[in-house]
Amino acid sequence: VQLQASGGGLVQAGGSLRLSCAASGRTFSMYAAGWFRQAPSKEREFVAGIYWSGGSTYYADSVKGRFTISRDNAKNTVYLQMNSLKPEDTAVYYCAADRNRVSTSWMQWDYWGQGTLVTVSS
Repeated sequence: VQLQASGGGLVQAGGSLRLSCAASGRTFSMYAAGWFRQAPSKEREFVAGIYWSGGSTYYADSVKGRFTISRDNAKNTVYLQMNSLKPEDTAVYYCAADRNRVSTSWMQWDYWGQGTLVTVSS
């Protein structure tokens, strides 16, 4: 599976962005998918995850109520809608896929996209 993340950019605090992660591979619809982020000098951290059916979603406490993960299996694409953005959301955002499950540990994921930069100005 190859993943291509896009949609990052510069936005003011309180604004919104939608990230997309396009996947190659006919079996992607059976994979768990997720978003992580990494700010300068910080560890890569879990943001959100979703199982293949889209029925189960998981979020980091820091983004609950503001971010929404979704997927369109017909388009092999996962989305991260980010609302009410804060300066502390500034980071490179990575999408990931796993054959088995959603994990909050980045080390457990099988495939990674290249990252897209989100900058939130105050």
